[in-house]
Formats: sequence, C-alpha cells, structure tokens
Amino acid sequence: MKHFFALLALAFVSPLLAAEPVWKAGFARVKITPEKPMWMSGYASRTGPSEGTEIDLWAKAAVLQAADGNKLVLVTLDLVGIDRETSRTICKKIMAKHRMPRDAIALSVSHTHCGPVVGKNLRAMYFFDDDQAKRVDEYTDALPDLILKAVDDAIGKLEPMAIAWATGQAGFAVNRRENKEPDVPMLREKGLLKGPVDHDVPVLSARDSRGKLKGIVFGYACHATVMAYMKWSGDYPGFAMIELEKSHPEAIAMFVAGCGADQNPLPRRQVELAKSYGKQLANAAENVLQKPMKTLPADFSSTYREIDLPLKEVPTREELIKQSLATDKYLAARAKMLLKQLDSGRDIPGTYPYPVQTWRLGKDMSMTILGGEVVVDYSLRLKKTLREDLWVIAYANDVMAYIPSSRVLKEGGYEGAASMIYYGLPSVWGDKIEEMIVAEASKQQRAR
Repeated sequence: MKHFFALLALAFVSPLLAAEPVWKAGFARVKITPEKPMWMSGYASRTGPSEGTEIDLWAKAAVLQAADGNKLVLVTLDLVGIDRETSRTICKKIMAKHRMPRDAIALSVSHTHCGPVVGKNLRAMYFFDDDQAKRVDEYTDALPDLILKAVDDAIGKLEPMAIAWATGQAGFAVNRRENKEPDVPMLREKGLLKGPVDHDVPVLSARDSRGKLKGIVFGYACHATVMAYMKWSGDYPGFAMIELEKSHPEAIAMFVAGCGADQNPLPRRQVELAKSYGKQLANAAENVLQKPMKTLPADFSSTYREIDLPLKEVPTREELIKQSLATDKYLAARAKMLLKQLDSGRDIPGTYPYPVQTWRLGKDMSMTILGGEVVVDYSLRLKKTLREDLWVIAYANDVMAYIPSSRVLKEGGYEGAASMIYYGLPSVWGDKIEEMIVAEASKQQRAR
C-alpha cells in the first residue's frame, strides 16, 4: 500500500504530467556554525561561551521562479532570532544583486536556543566581555554575505520543477502556559493536557522532471527549546531536517517556525528527546510527501508591509534612571540601553514597525508571515477567519519581541509582559496589537 501511495503521489506532482508552464526552483545551503567559541542565545542562565557542536547550523535558501520570471526567496536560519537592522541588511543585499522587491523575500529563523547571539537580538539578556561582544559583531557582520551566497547558489540551480503542498499533524507541542512541565507525561497519558495548540505540519515539496524531491519546506508551531546545554545545535528542527535529508538524499529540507511562542516540546533536556521530536516531525512531513499533494500553478503574488504597533507607554528619563539602579540586573540593563539611546540624541519611539507579509502561490496556497515570537492564538484565529489551510509562519523577518494575543496580554506572565525586558523594548505592548495584526494580515489575504 505504501508503494501505491508513493507512485500515486509521483504521478500527481510530476512536471512531465503537469500542464505547462511549470515552476523553476533551486535550493542551496551554507554552514553558519560559528568558527570560534562565542556566546549562545536563548537562555539568560548561560555564563560562558559555547563548548562544541552537536549538529551544524545552516542558512538554507529556496528560490521559486514563476512562469513570468519573477522570483520568491525563502531563507531559513538555525538561529534564535535576527534583529531589524540585520534583516534589513540581508534583504538589501538580495534585492540589489537580484533586482527583487522586498515583498518577495522572507527570512525565517527556527528559534533554536542553541545558536549564537546575533546583532541586537535579546542583547539586554546577556552580560559578556568586550572580546565576546567583538565576536558577536564579527559573526553578525559576516552573516549577510553567507546568506547571499546561499541565495546565489539556489538561483544558480534553478530548474523546472513541480511545486505541491499539503498538511499533516504532529502532536508533541504542549501549551506551556496551561500545563506544568513535570505533569505533562501524566497529563498526556490521561488526555488531560490543556490550552490551545496548533499541531498542523504544512509541507511544500519541489520535484524535478524525474519526480525526485529536490526541496522540502515544512513547519510546526513549537519552541525549539529541548536543549539548554553549551553546544551548537538546531534542536528538534535540526534533527527533523537531518531525518528528511537522509530519506531524500537529493533534497534540501527547510524548517519554518509557526506560532509557537507559548508552545513547548515536553518533556525536555535530553538529546534523545530532541532526536525523538525531530523524528516525529520528519515522519509527519514524510506521511504528507507519500500521499497525493495539491500541485500549484506557476504564479504567485506577494505583499510586505510594516505597521506601527503601539507600546503601552514610553518611560521618562527619570523613570529609566530609577530602573537603571534596580536590583533586577535585566531591568537595569534595559534601562541603561535606553538611556544610552537618549544620550545619543535618539528618542524612544512609542511604536514599533512590525512586519506582516503574505505569499500566495496560485489560488490554492496562502502564507501569512509574521515577525516576532507569536503566540498560538494568532494562527488559530487567522485560520478560522480566513481559511482553514492557511500556512501561518512566525519568527520571520524581525524577531523583536513576543507577540501576545489580547488574551495573553491581559493574563501577563512571561509571554505577555516580562519578556519585553529581555528584548530591550521600553514597555509592554498596547491593548490593540492583536486587532491591528489580524486586520493587516486579513487585508493582505483578501486582496486579489
């Protein structure tokens, strides 16, 4: 039966059988594992630089060229996050060299908590010396050219391909706000886990004229936080990509994170668990690949806009001076950063330019691409109000903070309030951010 489905899937997506014109697609990757020991991102508890490599970190690029010659570029990165400045530098290089509009480029991070500090992302969380600061700056400065090389290589590999997509399921993500971590195995066994989750595993495939897989893009809404040790690792997404590439040696597998800001892989803290979750996710994607998928026509539309998300309040200089003397070293560090900004003659804005992006491939596949650490309420709401099969990607283009829903903002806690300190933003978000983000995403999706 498995062989039957494989043959059926091959016939369904083969470009030799598909109506012309077909897509052209290319995939490439560049290693971005730091060459020197340097500070790792993701956890404030770390007190020293990295101590080795579990699995390498990668920048991967997928380029899709429609029948009219226009291109989309998706870049995936095994990083916790990228800041606005780094993102803009990367995109400007791609835009300039390949004469592409900004809306046709998407940068996605896996949010592995075993990657390096990059740029200003989460800098209020870390306390390292000048040597480590220099290494972070050097790594950040080198990253755009490495990513550009991956994009260049992918464009150089463009060939006719059939692009298809479908969605599967994986059940290991747990709502971390609603379930105590030690209780999860028992709660799972009894079917008593609480809270909203999104267990969809969307999959995009690219097959050449022989029907061979050359590219696999897949997603899941769950934090990449299995491991907290001192080794470079792509965490469970990295292991999932390795599993898929073992099964399909000619393919490059690329992971994109969904709205998993309040979702964790539980239990955690063992390499074998990271491998197990990776295998579960790879198996979910493989199940999709082995069945008929929806073939997409070779045309697309794309939109990118930054909206001014309001912060609740902007602290005064006097308030920041008081905060800079706080016993909470993270609160003090944020205050000192903001005071330095004021001292340089720059105001502290009351809004943040938040990126919302839309890609539509043909009429049958739509992506909403959001910045920041987005909680699961957003994907569930957008799927309910727009279309059930909407692919919602988070942690993209700029990871500036957590993006709580109205519910989470009211409840507070880490995702709703405390995390803003570590990201260096001056206050919690304003009350209307969910409505503003959903309105912009809906407007883009409904535009034809």
